Amino acid sequence: MKRLTAIIAALAMSLSVAATARADDLANILSTGVVRIGVPVDVPPFGSQDADRNPVGLDVELAEMIAKALGVKLELQQITGANRIPYLLTNKIDIVIAALGMTPERAKQITYTSPYADTYDAVYGSKSAQVTSAAELGQLKVVVTKGTTQDIELSGMNADANFMRTEDDATAATAYLSGQADLIATNSLVVRELLKQNAGKEFDRKFVLARGPAHIGVRMGEQNLCNWINVFLYSAVMSGDLDKLTMKYLGYHYEPLPAL
Repeated sequence: MKRLTAIIAALAMSLSVAATARADDLANILSTGVVRIGVPVDVPPFGSQDADRNPVGLDVELAEMIAKALGVKLELQQITGANRIPYLLTNKIDIVIAALGMTPERAKQITYTSPYADTYDAVYGSKSAQVTSAAELGQLKVVVTKGTTQDIELSGMNADANFMRTEDDATAATAYLSGQADLIATNSLVVRELLKQNAGKEFDRKFVLARGPAHIGVRMGEQNLCNWINVFLYSAVMSGDLDKLTMKYLGYHYEPLPAL
Protein backbone atom coordinates (compact mmCIF):
# COMPACT_ATOMS: atom_id res chain seq x y z
CA MET A 1 0.00 0.00 0.00
CA LYS A 2 2.85 2.36 0.86
CA ARG A 3 4.49 1.53 -2.47
CA LEU A 4 1.24 2.29 -4.37
CA THR A 5 0.86 5.59 -2.50
CA ALA A 6 4.43 6.52 -3.40
CA ILE A 7 3.85 5.74 -7.09
CA ILE A 8 0.66 7.84 -7.18
CA ALA A 9 2.43 10.72 -5.43
CA ALA A 10 5.36 10.55 -7.88
CA LEU A 11 2.97 10.49 -10.85
CA ALA A 12 1.03 13.49 -9.51
CA MET A 13 4.27 15.39 -8.98
CA SER A 14 5.48 14.65 -12.54
CA LEU A 15 2.19 15.79 -14.03
CA SER A 16 2.33 18.96 -11.95
CA VAL A 17 5.88 19.70 -13.10
CA ALA A 18 4.95 19.09 -16.76
CA ALA A 19 1.96 21.42 -16.50
CA THR A 20 4.05 24.09 -14.80
CA ALA A 21 6.86 23.77 -17.36
CA ARG A 22 4.52 24.52 -20.20
CA ALA A 23 3.05 27.98 -19.75
CA ASP A 24 0.28 28.80 -22.18
CA ASP A 25 1.09 30.84 -25.29
CA LEU A 26 -0.65 34.02 -24.11
CA ALA A 27 1.37 34.03 -20.87
CA ASN A 28 4.55 33.30 -22.82
CA ILE A 29 3.92 36.16 -25.28
CA LEU A 30 3.32 38.61 -22.46
CA SER A 31 6.38 37.32 -20.59
CA THR A 32 8.81 37.51 -23.54
CA GLY A 33 7.33 40.72 -24.95
CA VAL A 34 7.23 39.29 -28.47
CA VAL A 35 4.42 37.81 -30.58
CA ARG A 36 5.29 35.81 -33.70
CA ILE A 37 2.57 36.11 -36.33
CA GLY A 38 2.56 34.40 -39.72
CA VAL A 39 1.10 36.43 -42.61
CA PRO A 40 0.99 35.89 -46.39
CA VAL A 41 2.74 38.16 -48.88
CA ASP A 42 1.37 36.47 -52.01
CA VAL A 43 -2.39 36.85 -51.44
CA PRO A 44 -3.48 40.46 -52.04
CA PRO A 45 -5.41 42.18 -50.52
CA PHE A 46 -4.72 40.05 -47.43
CA GLY A 47 -0.96 40.21 -47.83
CA SER A 48 1.55 41.37 -50.45
CA GLN A 49 4.70 43.48 -50.78
CA ASP A 50 4.97 47.15 -51.65
CA ALA A 51 7.59 48.72 -53.94
CA ASP A 52 10.16 48.52 -51.13
CA ARG A 53 9.30 44.85 -50.48
CA ASN A 54 7.64 45.65 -47.17
CA PRO A 55 4.65 43.46 -46.25
CA VAL A 56 1.28 45.21 -46.64
CA GLY A 57 -2.35 44.13 -46.56
CA LEU A 58 -5.34 43.43 -44.35
CA ASP A 59 -3.72 40.50 -42.52
CA VAL A 60 -0.49 42.45 -42.02
CA GLU A 61 -2.27 45.45 -40.47
CA LEU A 62 -4.42 43.14 -38.34
CA ALA A 63 -1.22 41.53 -37.01
CA GLU A 64 0.15 44.98 -36.19
CA MET A 65 -3.08 45.86 -34.37
CA ILE A 66 -2.92 42.65 -32.32
CA ALA A 67 0.70 43.26 -31.28
CA LYS A 68 -0.13 46.82 -30.28
CA ALA A 69 -3.14 45.70 -28.23
CA LEU A 70 -0.98 43.06 -26.50
CA GLY A 71 1.67 45.68 -25.82
CA VAL A 72 4.45 43.54 -27.28
CA LYS A 73 6.89 43.59 -30.20
CA LEU A 74 5.65 42.10 -33.47
CA GLU A 75 7.76 39.50 -35.26
CA LEU A 76 6.25 38.93 -38.71
CA GLN A 77 6.90 35.62 -40.46
CA GLN A 78 6.20 35.21 -44.18
CA ILE A 79 4.11 32.10 -44.85
CA THR A 80 2.30 30.42 -47.74
CA GLY A 81 -0.96 28.51 -48.01
CA ALA A 82 0.93 25.21 -47.80
CA ASN A 83 3.09 25.92 -44.75
CA ARG A 84 0.91 28.19 -42.61
CA ILE A 85 -0.47 25.36 -40.45
CA PRO A 86 2.84 23.40 -40.25
CA TYR A 87 4.57 26.61 -39.07
CA LEU A 88 1.99 26.88 -36.29
CA LEU A 89 2.25 23.21 -35.32
CA THR A 90 6.06 23.29 -35.18
CA ASN A 91 6.11 26.43 -33.00
CA LYS A 92 7.68 28.70 -35.62
CA ILE A 93 4.82 31.16 -35.01
CA ASP A 94 2.29 31.82 -32.24
CA ILE A 95 -0.58 33.04 -34.43
CA VAL A 96 -1.48 32.61 -38.08
CA ILE A 97 -3.41 35.34 -39.91
CA ALA A 98 -3.58 34.29 -43.55
CA ALA A 99 -7.14 34.35 -44.91
CA LEU A 100 -7.53 31.00 -43.18
CA GLY A 101 -10.73 29.14 -44.00
CA MET A 102 -12.30 26.73 -41.52
CA THR A 103 -12.56 22.99 -42.21
CA PRO A 104 -13.33 20.08 -39.86
CA GLU A 105 -10.00 18.47 -40.78
CA ARG A 106 -7.99 21.56 -39.85
CA ALA A 107 -9.96 21.88 -36.62
CA LYS A 108 -8.38 18.59 -35.52
CA GLN A 109 -5.00 20.35 -35.58
CA ILE A 110 -5.54 24.00 -34.61
CA THR A 111 -7.90 26.22 -32.64
CA TYR A 112 -9.85 28.80 -34.64
CA THR A 113 -10.93 32.25 -33.52
CA SER A 114 -14.13 33.91 -34.64
CA PRO A 115 -14.01 35.17 -38.27
CA TYR A 116 -12.70 38.62 -39.15
CA ALA A 117 -13.60 38.84 -42.88
CA ASP A 118 -16.08 37.27 -45.28
CA THR A 119 -15.31 36.00 -48.78
CA TYR A 120 -16.11 33.05 -51.03
CA ASP A 121 -14.08 30.52 -53.01
CA ALA A 122 -14.83 29.83 -56.66
CA VAL A 123 -13.44 28.56 -59.95
CA TYR A 124 -12.67 31.15 -62.64
CA GLY A 125 -11.65 31.03 -66.28
CA SER A 126 -12.19 32.54 -69.70
CA LYS A 127 -15.73 33.11 -70.95
CA SER A 128 -15.18 30.48 -73.62
CA ALA A 129 -14.65 27.71 -71.05
CA GLN A 130 -18.01 25.92 -70.84
CA VAL A 131 -18.01 24.86 -67.19
CA THR A 132 -20.77 25.33 -64.63
CA SER A 133 -19.88 22.67 -62.05
CA ALA A 134 -17.01 20.51 -60.81
CA ALA A 135 -18.46 17.52 -62.65
CA GLU A 136 -18.00 19.36 -65.98
CA LEU A 137 -14.28 20.08 -65.61
CA GLY A 138 -13.29 17.21 -67.90
CA GLN A 139 -9.69 17.61 -69.07
CA LEU A 140 -9.55 21.34 -68.44
CA LYS A 141 -6.54 22.00 -66.22
CA VAL A 142 -7.40 23.84 -63.02
CA VAL A 143 -4.63 25.40 -60.95
CA VAL A 144 -5.00 25.60 -57.18
CA THR A 145 -2.66 26.31 -54.28
CA LYS A 146 -1.84 23.10 -52.46
CA GLY A 147 -3.47 22.64 -49.07
CA THR A 148 -5.84 25.62 -49.30
CA THR A 149 -9.57 25.42 -48.70
CA GLN A 150 -10.05 25.72 -52.48
CA ASP A 151 -7.92 22.60 -52.96
CA ILE A 152 -9.85 20.71 -50.28
CA GLU A 153 -13.26 21.84 -51.55
CA LEU A 154 -12.64 21.12 -55.23
CA SER A 155 -10.92 17.80 -54.53
CA GLY A 156 -13.98 16.75 -52.57
CA MET A 157 -16.25 17.66 -55.49
CA ASN A 158 -14.15 15.99 -58.19
CA ALA A 159 -11.06 14.08 -57.09
CA ASP A 160 -10.34 13.07 -60.70
CA ALA A 161 -10.12 16.62 -62.06
CA ASN A 162 -7.00 17.65 -63.97
CA PHE A 163 -5.28 19.51 -61.13
CA MET A 164 -2.16 21.64 -61.24
CA ARG A 165 -1.14 22.20 -57.61
CA THR A 166 1.32 24.95 -56.72
CA GLU A 167 3.18 25.79 -53.52
CA ASP A 168 1.81 29.33 -53.20
CA ASP A 169 -0.89 31.66 -54.53
CA ALA A 170 1.49 33.80 -56.58
CA THR A 171 2.64 30.76 -58.58
CA ALA A 172 -0.98 29.67 -59.08
CA ALA A 173 -1.90 33.13 -60.41
CA THR A 174 1.11 33.13 -62.75
CA ALA A 175 0.17 29.69 -64.08
CA TYR A 176 -3.32 30.89 -64.98
CA LEU A 177 -2.21 34.25 -66.37
CA SER A 178 0.44 32.62 -68.56
CA GLY A 179 -1.95 30.02 -69.96
CA GLN A 180 -0.39 27.01 -68.23
CA ALA A 181 -3.81 26.31 -66.72
CA ASP A 182 -7.30 26.75 -68.16
CA LEU A 183 -8.98 27.59 -64.85
CA ILE A 184 -8.03 28.83 -61.41
CA ALA A 185 -9.65 27.98 -58.08
CA THR A 186 -9.15 30.85 -55.67
CA ASN A 187 -10.75 33.42 -53.41
CA SER A 188 -13.10 36.12 -54.69
CA LEU A 189 -10.97 38.91 -53.22
CA VAL A 190 -7.79 37.54 -54.77
CA VAL A 191 -9.51 37.66 -58.17
CA ARG A 192 -10.52 41.26 -57.59
CA GLU A 193 -6.87 42.18 -57.08
CA LEU A 194 -5.72 40.13 -60.07
CA LEU A 195 -8.22 41.94 -62.29
CA LYS A 196 -6.78 45.29 -61.23
CA GLN A 197 -3.32 44.20 -62.31
CA ASN A 198 -4.33 42.21 -65.42
CA ALA A 199 -7.19 44.06 -67.09
CA GLY A 200 -6.90 42.05 -70.31
CA LYS A 201 -7.30 38.66 -68.64
CA GLU A 202 -10.73 37.11 -68.21
CA PHE A 203 -11.81 35.90 -64.77
CA ASP A 204 -15.31 34.67 -65.54
CA ARG A 205 -16.78 32.96 -62.50
CA LYS A 206 -17.71 29.39 -63.39
CA PHE A 207 -19.07 28.07 -60.10
CA VAL A 208 -18.82 28.80 -56.40
CA LEU A 209 -17.07 26.29 -54.17
CA ALA A 210 -18.09 27.64 -50.78
CA ARG A 211 -18.49 30.73 -48.69
CA GLY A 212 -15.14 31.33 -47.01
CA PRO A 213 -14.96 33.49 -43.90
CA ALA A 214 -11.37 34.17 -42.83
CA HIS A 215 -10.30 33.13 -39.31
CA ILE A 216 -7.21 33.53 -37.16
CA GLY A 217 -5.56 30.32 -35.96
CA VAL A 218 -3.60 29.36 -32.83
CA ARG A 219 -2.21 26.05 -31.63
CA MET A 220 -4.64 23.38 -30.50
CA GLY A 221 -5.73 23.91 -26.92
CA GLU A 222 -4.41 27.47 -26.59
CA GLN A 223 -7.79 28.67 -25.36
CA ASN A 224 -6.45 31.63 -23.38
CA LEU A 225 -4.84 33.11 -26.48
CA CYS A 226 -7.90 32.30 -28.58
CA ASN A 227 -10.20 33.97 -26.04
CA TRP A 228 -8.00 37.06 -25.95
CA ILE A 229 -8.06 37.36 -29.77
CA ASN A 230 -11.85 37.00 -29.79
CA VAL A 231 -12.14 39.81 -27.25
CA PHE A 232 -9.74 41.88 -29.37
CA LEU A 233 -11.86 41.29 -32.49
CA TYR A 234 -15.03 42.22 -30.60
CA SER A 235 -13.36 45.42 -29.40
CA ALA A 236 -12.18 46.20 -32.95
CA VAL A 237 -15.74 45.77 -34.22
CA MET A 238 -17.20 48.00 -31.51
CA SER A 239 -14.58 50.73 -32.05
CA GLY A 240 -15.05 50.67 -35.83
CA ASP A 241 -11.39 49.78 -36.44
CA LEU A 242 -12.22 46.50 -38.17
CA ASP A 243 -14.75 48.28 -40.39
CA LYS A 244 -12.08 50.80 -41.45
CA LEU A 245 -9.67 47.97 -42.23
CA THR A 246 -12.30 46.09 -44.23
CA MET A 247 -13.19 49.18 -46.25
CA LYS A 248 -9.53 49.93 -46.94
CA TYR A 249 -8.66 46.50 -48.31
CA LEU A 250 -11.90 44.76 -49.24
CA GLY A 251 -13.96 47.71 -50.42
CA TYR A 252 -17.04 47.07 -48.30
CA HIS A 253 -18.24 47.67 -44.75
CA TYR A 254 -17.64 44.99 -42.17
CA GLU A 255 -20.72 42.91 -41.39
CA PRO A 256 -20.71 40.85 -38.19
CA LEU A 257 -20.30 37.13 -38.77
CA PRO A 258 -21.36 34.29 -36.42
CA ALA A 259 -18.94 34.01 -33.49
CA LEU A 260 -17.48 30.66 -32.44
